[in-house]
Amino acid sequence: MDQIILGQKDSGNDTVRLLRQCDSGVKMGISSIEDVLDDVQSRELYSGLRDSLQEHHRLEKETRALLRDLGEPDRDPPAMARGMSKIKTELKMMTEDKDAAVADLIVDGCNMGVKSLSKYLNQYQAADTQSRDIAKKLIAMESDLSMQMRSYL
Repeated sequence: MDQIILGQKDSGNDTVRLLRQCDSGVKMGISSIEDVLDDVQSRELYSGLRDSLQEHHRLEKETRALLRDLGEPDRDPPAMARGMSKIKTELKMMTEDKDAAVADLIVDGCNMGVKSLSKYLNQYQAADTQSRDIAKKLIAMESDLSMQMRSYL
């Protein structure tokens, strides 16, 4: 029987929880980029988003492998979050300046990702080093992508 001693965190649970949040975040990032990629007009913007999509896929594989090693099943991000993101994307893409709309959506998504992952990184402090490193990589990726997008706003 698992017992948590008062004042002590369970590193196994924190590891799984942090990895789950990273997995959800990276999947949301992939979905968001894929949702807008066909609407991009600028070659440079398209190239930057494709590169970021590849990085997201690499990090997704790494995260999934760690979760599998821990016996955790694959899960999709919450349907409500995916649905709201899809609706926001469709509404935003009705504008004439598609590249600015894409950049705006990506910046918003990246900022939400950085904020929530930073919160989870602080919340799950007992998570193992490998999981914390994945969270930090994802935060850095999202932060960098947000910065790249600002010139298209």
